[in-house]
Amino acid sequence: MSKPNREKLKNDINSVPTDVQPAAITLDGAVVTFSEGETIYDVAHRHGIDIPTLCYDPRLDAFGGCRLCIVELEGTRNPVASCTTKAAPGMDVRTATGEIEKHRKVLLEMVASENRELDVNPLRGYASQELTALVERYEARTGRFNGKRSGASNTVDENPFILRDYDLCISCYRCVRVCAEQEGDYAISVMNRGFDTQITTEFNGILKDSACTFCGQCVQTCPTGALADKKALRAVNLPGEIEKTRTICPYCGVGCSVDMLTKKDRLIGIHPAMDGPANQGALCVKGQFAFDFVQHPDRLSTPLVRGGDGQLRGASWDEALDRAADGFRAVREKYGRHSIYGVASGRAPNEAAYLMQKFIRAGFGTNYIDNCSRA
Repeated sequence: MSKPNREKLKNDINSVPTDVQPAAITLDGAVVTFSEGETIYDVAHRHGIDIPTLCYDPRLDAFGGCRLCIVELEGTRNPVASCTTKAAPGMDVRTATGEIEKHRKVLLEMVASENRELDVNPLRGYASQELTALVERYEARTGRFNGKRSGASNTVDENPFILRDYDLCISCYRCVRVCAEQEGDYAISVMNRGFDTQITTEFNGILKDSACTFCGQCVQTCPTGALADKKALRAVNLPGEIEKTRTICPYCGVGCSVDMLTKKDRLIGIHPAMDGPANQGALCVKGQFAFDFVQHPDRLSTPLVRGGDGQLRGASWDEALDRAADGFRAVREKYGRHSIYGVASGRAPNEAAYLMQKFIRAGFGTNYIDNCSRA
């Protein structure tokens, strides 16, 4: 760098004021800082203030539909939705005044009045208890708004994975938005208006005839259990408490974090880990629903080899491996090295995949090796 440029850079650095203060707002009487682009909800959440909401999912664009997250903002005539209002320097925000809390309770009473039931089984989905928890928190089981109920469950959709129980729907649109924003499938949408609003697919058909990939994201974001996990609900009457165990999905190399749901020694369902570094709450259809093989009665528990009578029988690992080695050797001697082809399992760890390609390339001198997950 030339001397004039060095001097200009030095002058520019020295000209930056040293007394610049970070942007701040007053939140429930306390002065807190914020970063550009943060909403009031973001700032409150970061500082440990619990603002209720039903239409909010941190993975999605803010919607502002449920109006539970409204807060009082000094200088404005009406409360504002904290999830869609950007923080600005000098704001004076109150998140839980008497009027705001009364407003939230009335909203929850009205929402609850339209639903068939509030106490749903947690096996329905990851977020299925959110409405129930808020109704309990605000003591909103008053029944004073009871009347006509909204939603009409789709009982003809007999797919094996997702229950479409729209009698429990509150039109938060989280399912529609996660399908579009996170998965990019746009398989579900909204039809009608007002009290007749309904979640649907194109042409109001069944899921398997739509663009749905059965990833289960709509199930796991639903705050009422209106969209539910049919496979997990099979275990409702099994004895034992629901336990969660964090692990990694074994189906491919992405490394999605999942929580296995178990009752005693039975695997009954899968929840995606919302804080999983690789997937952040997303799963594919296999990671979400394809777990029955774990406890399937047809799953092999011992190696099998074919006897002289052509029937399979149980064998030790040493016998099975020796039989496999003899078979490989005989095929190579008769037909040549290119007669052997390897296909690795998508559920194998990286180390096993490495050994598999080494086995084919170094052991047989051929590059005929592939992986089933590539397809």
